[in-house]
Amino acid sequence: QVQLVESGGGLVQAGGSLRLSCVVSGSIFSINSMGWYRQAPGKQRELVAAINSGGSTNYADSVKGRFTISRDNAKNTVYLQMISLKPEDTAVYYCNAEAREWAGWTPLSAAEYWGQGTQVTVSS
Repeated sequence: QVQLVESGGGLVQAGGSLRLSCVVSGSIFSINSMGWYRQAPGKQRELVAAINSGGSTNYADSVKGRFTISRDNAKNTVYLQMISLKPEDTAVYYCNAEAREWAGWTPLSAAEYWGQGTQVTVSS
């Protein structure tokens, strides 16, 4: 079973920085895309940033220039470095990965997995 575990959330003042980490574990054959989503109270979950297996990245317009996504394939880990945080960045941040896991000697088709979420609160 593939599991995603996030860490690094917390409370920070506006203008501050945080770094989120997400470790993917389990019987993993491969990990394709990895990303971070967030959901603020009363709002829909939205994509923050994504990175594919080749290292290409994609960002929401609201975080461009402030957030940086990266991945360490050897550690099956994705990071989100956040700087110049704003109160509107307050949300639960979820890690997402598209991965293939082993079923015995056979890799299954790719599936989407989610972490449990980590709270990021930015005070004004």
